[in-house]
Amino acid sequence: MIREVLTYPNPKLRTVSHDVAEFDENLHVLLDDMYETMINKNGVGLAAIQIGVALNILVINPVNEEGEQKKEDLLEVINPQIVESDGVIIFQEGCLSVPSVYEDVERFQKIKVKFFDRFGNEHVEIYEDFIAVALQHEIDHLRGHLFIEKLSYLKRKKFEKEWKKRAKEKT
Repeated sequence: MIREVLTYPNPKLRTVSHDVAEFDENLHVLLDDMYETMINKNGVGLAAIQIGVALNILVINPVNEEGEQKKEDLLEVINPQIVESDGVIIFQEGCLSVPSVYEDVERFQKIKVKFFDRFGNEHVEIYEDFIAVALQHEIDHLRGHLFIEKLSYLKRKKFEKEWKKRAKEKT
């Protein structure tokens, strides 16, 4: 089922999510809904809080070399913890919760992440470049943060001004 994606400045996006305790059918339905919602909105990542569910769950489905998103490449990450990080990368990020805004953000280039899959199996994996950036972006959501918080003071002020102007135009 496709769910509504919360958009900035919805206060629920500032909620700190909680760990998943039950790896059951309800979790599987939520993961499936998150995937459908992300694909429907043309996203490559989605955190559960973006659909109003304060659980430490995220999904990422990168675009392959042919420009396609294949479900077999879907990464379902539950209760993630970054246990190691290294290097620096600057990547242009966008967000389904901050539509039509794209800005360069500095992140770790390489991360080691401990997490669980939908069946409760623990994984420890190393990710680099785009996937590392996407994971950090979505994990920030789970901690109640948006990528716009990583912008410089001047870029943040410019964003706020443009966002308010756009909101006025919609009304």
